[in-house]
Amino acid sequence: MDLGLRGKRALVTGSTAGIGLAAARMLAAEGAEVVINGRTEERVRAAVASITEQVPGAQVRGIAADMGTAEGAAQIVREEPEIDVLVNNVGIFAPAAFEAIPDADWMRFFEVNVMSGVRLSRAYLPGMRARDWGRIVFISSESAVQIPSEMIHYGMTKTAQVAVARGIAETTSGTGITANSVLPGPTDSEGVGTFVADLAKERGISFEEMEREFFASARPSSLLQRFATPDEVAAMIVYTCSQQASATNGAALRVDGGVIRAIL
Repeated sequence: MDLGLRGKRALVTGSTAGIGLAAARMLAAEGAEVVINGRTEERVRAAVASITEQVPGAQVRGIAADMGTAEGAAQIVREEPEIDVLVNNVGIFAPAAFEAIPDADWMRFFEVNVMSGVRLSRAYLPGMRARDWGRIVFISSESAVQIPSEMIHYGMTKTAQVAVARGIAETTSGTGITANSVLPGPTDSEGVGTFVADLAKERGISFEEMEREFFASARPSSLLQRFATPDEVAAMIVYTCSQQASATNGAALRVDGGVIRAIL
């Protein structure tokens, strides 16, 4: 299926690994001009090289910028003033007891996970309006619906992303612009994979055993009963960015492996 993305300019933040890299690669495979983003030149160059190698003829370039700061967002806008497809993927997480989370961490999580997308969406929306076409996607999480007790500050930011996406969508009524959020469940991304591998090492068990234990105790409602792959999540993201997804607007789209026990 041709997703109608050929020639569209796409920016995926936090795209040097995991879900972001998978989404960027799939967008490039659909013929979009893709901008990779990460915090360091080394990782950005590696991601660009990876996509170029895997996708013949890929049009991909990169910008190293810290999306946890207003200056980082401004740098990206200066270098890429016009974007048709914006995937607000960058995010951080860290388990911590609620009583042990200082103000600085609450603010840092909000800056990276929420304000990065707010700033870029605000900057690129006028151009999308002028062209009467655009896609804005916030990569949220099932944690937006089921706030994890071990990461309340993270869950709060994921809920905020869903609210911002829906709010933006309300302003695009009657246009060719959509704004949605995608809610992955537990995914074998770089950060999660490392976290689980470290836990397994501490326990003296294999990754597979740790994975089974995680779903038995922490996410027993999962229908998938394993970590999703970045590609499985990216497929939903790229469809949401497509021309064919024009009737999907203001939606919170779950790719959670059935973790959320709800029929709607």
